[in-house]
Amino acid sequence: MKMSTKEMVTIAVMAALLCVAGPLSIAIGPIPLSLATFAVYLAGAVLGAKRGTLAVAIYLLIGLVGVPVFSAFSGGLQKLIGVTGGYLVGYLPCALITGLAVKKNEAEPKPLFKLPLYMVIGTAVLYAIGTAWFMIQTKNNLASALMLCVVPFLVGDGIKIIAATLLALPVRRAIYR
Repeated sequence: MKMSTKEMVTIAVMAALLCVAGPLSIAIGPIPLSLATFAVYLAGAVLGAKRGTLAVAIYLLIGLVGVPVFSAFSGGLQKLIGVTGGYLVGYLPCALITGLAVKKNEAEPKPLFKLPLYMVIGTAVLYAIGTAWFMIQTKNNLASALMLCVVPFLVGDGIKIIAATLLALPVRRAIYR
């Protein structure tokens, strides 16, 4: 994939935004409430599927080598293979699916409802991967895993989807005008 300097810079900026947003979290149980999903939505919505997913992959690699960019300023392999690792890995398909709602180098998706709908679908995939990983790690059943790992985050993720949709459109217009 050949990229222009502008594309490389926007990917780097989005990866940096993830590195700033990821550690900002509140422990509300085994899975922390984090701003990382907001940045993942933005990465996909602003950069598109390939480049948004690449920005998320860069973020994960930065965390994997030990830089404290994950929730509660943590990082390293132990975080990726731990109970919350599935949610971190789930950021990749979430960004990819969100990015499918936008076309390369276009100011906004058409029709407009596609972007938040794809974010919801991406979030569902993120939840599925993360919850399955959590269940394997902790031996919890599906009902308790959903109550711990999904239900407390539904409203917050809905708000993040609305905010990311509203912010992504002006950013795309500025980048792709």
